[in-house]
Amino acid sequence: MTKQHATIPVILVTSLFFLWGLANNMTDTLLAAFKKIMSMTDAQTSLIQMSFYGAYFLLALPAALYIRQYSYKSGILLGLGLFTAGALLFYPASKTMDYSHFLAALFILAGGLSILETAANPYILSLGPESTATRRLNIAQSFNPIGSISGVVISKLVILSALNRANDQERAVMDGAALRQIQSAELSAVMQAYVGLAVILAIVWLIIRMVRMPVDTDTDRSHVGQAFARLAKNRNYVLGVVAQFFYVGAQIGVWSFTIRYVMQELGSDEEAASNYYILALVLFTIFRFISAGLMRYIKPAYLLTVLSVSAMVLSLVVSFGGGYAGVYALVAISGCMSLMFPTIYGLASEGLGPDRKIGGAGLIMAILGGAVLTYVQGALSDTLNSINMSYLVPLSCFVVVAGYGVFHMARRPVLTQES
Repeated sequence: MTKQHATIPVILVTSLFFLWGLANNMTDTLLAAFKKIMSMTDAQTSLIQMSFYGAYFLLALPAALYIRQYSYKSGILLGLGLFTAGALLFYPASKTMDYSHFLAALFILAGGLSILETAANPYILSLGPESTATRRLNIAQSFNPIGSISGVVISKLVILSALNRANDQERAVMDGAALRQIQSAELSAVMQAYVGLAVILAIVWLIIRMVRMPVDTDTDRSHVGQAFARLAKNRNYVLGVVAQFFYVGAQIGVWSFTIRYVMQELGSDEEAASNYYILALVLFTIFRFISAGLMRYIKPAYLLTVLSVSAMVLSLVVSFGGGYAGVYALVAISGCMSLMFPTIYGLASEGLGPDRKIGGAGLIMAILGGAVLTYVQGALSDTLNSINMSYLVPLSCFVVVAGYGVFHMARRPVLTQES
């Protein structure tokens, strides 16, 4: 599955999947937190995801060019540095209590994650034979949802549990000084979670800096324009980028509004509703390991198609059902989503050879779907005054992902450019 003498580097790189999973899902819970802290609409809170995933889009290609010029390790260190800086900026943001300052901190933090993902995903693919690359990436990505669960647990214990019980109506009639005091305490809890994370990141940065990493295998330095031209002609890659855009939009939309959906359907508060979010992430984690094991016997594209169709059916239950049936269908969607990101990434990367670094940037830029489609879902929820019907957006995304799975099953195998 991997090259010799790469055990410690592989473990360190895999730890990064855990860390950005933690950050991603801490951010998801911020939508529910800021909605209450600052009495915002769903569309306004979705600006958190716009800022977060917008950074992924803007920095992925510069990151790929940087990594192409230097090394995967250089990219990892740069990404970890920005990740740490963004987390530390939550401290001054909590003092100014300005929403835009939190968005700026998230943008810098997510820029670091964009660089990390641009480096770590193709690095894992390169550390072994291409025949097992998709499975290898699925195994590494299996630690991502463990980080996700950790992020939600931290948010539940540190952020959501610190939210004042006062609702929007009660806050609207409060004295300005009293309201600001409540908001200050709530934002302080948000800050503590992110500054604590920054300390851990600084330690990981130092460890990776000191460890010798395997030399890059895809060290092509040909003209970047030629790489773009080859990628643009690669139909499998282009459709993979499109599928990734819609998948990430579905994933972030499903998770971002889970707490809101559960609160509405079960009449619970943010802290209690987060338990169902944690359950969804546990299911996501379990199914990712199961899916990685099944890929020894079943083609990844077939699994991708079957689970995409299953997610479509469950999304219909979420949209047109309700109560416990809708909540458990929403949780079950996470099981279906478990293999989608690494599988699309691996399938789209087949045959890229020396273009893998630039190609990886396109697949990370596709994470912009998490910003665009989450905003569409939030706006639809506000327009229809129905969080249930907003889940038609993820449903449409799963249709695209299923289509890519069918396309990949139908295509003929191609030789890699390295061959």
